[in-house]
Amino acid sequence: MLKILIVDDSNFSQKIISNLLKSFLDNAEFFFASDGREGFSKYKEIKPDYVFVDLLMPNVNGKELIKLIKEYDASCKIIVISADVQKNVREDMESYNIMYFINKPFNQEKAKFICDKMRNDKNE
Repeated sequence: MLKILIVDDSNFSQKIISNLLKSFLDNAEFFFASDGREGFSKYKEIKPDYVFVDLLMPNVNGKELIKLIKEYDASCKIIVISADVQKNVREDMESYNIMYFINKPFNQEKAKFICDKMRNDKNE
């Protein structure tokens, strides 16, 4: 069973992301957090296989969360899903060795791409 943590301050985005992923994954359990502080706490508690992170959140933002998680567990697998499409933001995030940077809105095509990559990752 794959454990997937979705960290986004929008409940709507959490539901969209999880529902789209569920349509391509039949062996996933989903966990949710509304900001980076809660996300880091849940990360340490559940040790998810993958973390989907929004960048713009209150309290602890996505970039700070990624730093915290990478310091705690350098091998973690993070996928950023953000509305921020600036090139320098994407390059900054990729410097943290994330798996992918996906632009919002998250849709069926993007979900299929990510799910295929996660399946391949687990089979390697």
